[in-house]
Amino acid sequence: MGVKKIITYCFIMLLCIPLQANEAVQNQKIEVGIDEQLDSYIPMELEFKNADGEPVKLGDIIDRPVLLSLVYYECPGICNPLLTELAATIDKVELAPYEDFKMLSISFDHRETPKIAKRWKKNYLAAINREFPNDSWNFLTGDSVTIKKLTDAVGFYFKRDGDDFSHAGSVIAISPEGKITRYIFGTTFNQFDLKMALIDAEAGNSNPTIAKVLQFCFSYDREGRTYTLNITRIIGTVMLLAVGVFLSVLVFKKKKDKSKKVDV
Repeated sequence: MGVKKIITYCFIMLLCIPLQANEAVQNQKIEVGIDEQLDSYIPMELEFKNADGEPVKLGDIIDRPVLLSLVYYECPGICNPLLTELAATIDKVELAPYEDFKMLSISFDHRETPKIAKRWKKNYLAAINREFPNDSWNFLTGDSVTIKKLTDAVGFYFKRDGDDFSHAGSVIAISPEGKITRYIFGTTFNQFDLKMALIDAEAGNSNPTIAKVLQFCFSYDREGRTYTLNITRIIGTVMLLAVGVFLSVLVFKKKKDKSKKVDV
């Protein structure tokens, strides 16, 4: 096999890596995590209870760009850090709360009550230094059927583990029409990212994240309830890239040697 054929073969393999990674992620049944549903619409007719115990439909709240966080209020893990960081970051975003955007936190634990939601709402609103109208950040609870309809719509998958849950941490940007426009993963946030997510949501523009790449490079550790690097995949990818670079250098050197011989 000639050098050119080898390089062509390696180049094709490199192109196939993202496709294979994406296909593997799509075919993998997600038990815990997030399956992005960009450009899909959440069911605005779903009815939850607000922190005062009053019934409220999502469509009554989502009338402007919204940052949605799916949590459970008595979570001993990432939910508290996520909301704490979200409150601290949104405090710095140069957009007017309620006028330009709203925040919406919904418990995916049907056992939690409006009383619990009210306590959490009070705590997180108090953590924000600037003026933040009461209706700018809603904390909701609901029954299991309604919760599942929402979590399925946004691709949020969690698993019961005793009294706790295994779940991912993220914030989802929703347009005033209920369109899913962006996923922001993790428990730490950048004020620029939040601002741009809200601006894009206002315009109804969706933007993909690097979630698929992360899912390819990381594997979920169910016992540790975290994501760990999939070393085998990463090493394989790096080795293939290294072979491609080596062969490219080899061809370049060969052409250079031929050029010198011609000059002589």
